[in-house]
Amino acid sequence: MKSIKLFILLCSLSFITIGCFEDLDDNPVSTRDLNNFVWKGLNRYYVYKDNVPDLANDRFSDSEYDNFLNSFSSPEDCFESLIYQRPAIDRFSWITDNYIELQQQLNGTTYNNGMEFGLVRFPSTSSEVFGYVRYVLPNTDAESKGLQRGLIFHAVNGSSLNIDNYRALLSQNNYTINLATYNDNGTPETDDDIIEPTNQSVNLTKTPYTENPIFIKRVLEVANQNVGYLMYNGFTRDFDSQLNDTFNYFQSQNIQNLVLDLRYNSGGSVNTAILLSSMITGQFTGQVFSTEEWNSDIQAQLDPNSLINSFLNNDDGTPLNSLNLSKIYILTTKSTASASELVINCLNPYINVVQIGDTTTGKYQASITLFDSPDFSSRDVNPIHTYAMQPLVLKSLNSVGYTDYDDGLNPGIQVKENYGNLGVLGNPDETLLAIALQHIEDTGRVSLQPFSNLEIVGDSKDFTLMKNRMYVDEK
Repeated sequence: MKSIKLFILLCSLSFITIGCFEDLDDNPVSTRDLNNFVWKGLNRYYVYKDNVPDLANDRFSDSEYDNFLNSFSSPEDCFESLIYQRPAIDRFSWITDNYIELQQQLNGTTYNNGMEFGLVRFPSTSSEVFGYVRYVLPNTDAESKGLQRGLIFHAVNGSSLNIDNYRALLSQNNYTINLATYNDNGTPETDDDIIEPTNQSVNLTKTPYTENPIFIKRVLEVANQNVGYLMYNGFTRDFDSQLNDTFNYFQSQNIQNLVLDLRYNSGGSVNTAILLSSMITGQFTGQVFSTEEWNSDIQAQLDPNSLINSFLNNDDGTPLNSLNLSKIYILTTKSTASASELVINCLNPYINVVQIGDTTTGKYQASITLFDSPDFSSRDVNPIHTYAMQPLVLKSLNSVGYTDYDDGLNPGIQVKENYGNLGVLGNPDETLLAIALQHIEDTGRVSLQPFSNLEIVGDSKDFTLMKNRMYVDEK
């Protein structure tokens, strides 16, 4: 990202170790100093600075500023007081007291038991919640215990899941899920569906895990055409070379169509989103992929050309394997967010994007990590605490200026997953993939199932720091 180089180069934390920190108990940082870090970082970089009176450059005299900082009992409280219209506009800025964990998650490493799940309010008018397994990560506890996609659980440690308790129950590093079955009573409607507990349970333990976002890649033959299928679950920079290798595989198989499955992809690196879009196409190198809009102070200091992100034909000198497609099928759900939405929005002006599934999250802003250091980078970080912020710093616009899709991106073909029969990911009979293949085979004619009105209230990504992420990173 060119613009980030003009202001800060956010270095990795590879040179920072636990041993370089002072004893945090012996040398505690004051709340006032933490609040000062929060205000100064947001005053400089927050994209909605112009909308928050308390972030104005001339808002406080010296004594008023001290009174302001001392009025908050924690940096979290200070941070929240400066966020613009939470949750209507800014749902995604956050602060953490453990940036080491944040940096690990930016690189794709989390505490994980391998069970990637969704959570559904059931029925939609109650507070009851059930979980369903979306996919199982390889070489994890969940895989060793035999968990599979489609498994239903209604309780954790014997406590029935509801809107108020699911976060506490599922955030533990070790827990037992109590299993159930989904009974649709033989009808396509959801009004008479019920969740039936069984006497089975599975204990799961989380351990550090680095997820390869390239979950499934395969080629299907449909109507004498080779169709590539890629389930891609996170825009993680460390796997960009493997993503490029995947497109080399698709090239070698001479695919004519591509189904890109982003249904569980909550986002990640903006640069990776540009690379992926450039691999899908290839005929638009040098043309505008997206334009950045920062706060007015930063915007006024930047060369307008530095705000433009272009389609690429290489990654740090390594040529990209591009398919030159003029149409793509993208599968989405409510969990599709951020960098995933960036790909959809920024490809739309150039090629035919056939979006299948459910409306996406609605996150068009990107963030950066701000540390308590002289230039907010990871150099010369204050050694007596581990607070960092991940505020929204820019809005992304596609080449025709479209942004602000707070309610998400709507699919052209709307359908939700069937929780009673999720199917096998990558199998031609799986609901969302089957609709894409039918669209390819029948030149646009599809047979849709009744649309489920059950509400997704969360998923396993909620228990990481990087939920719904789109971040600007040093190239």
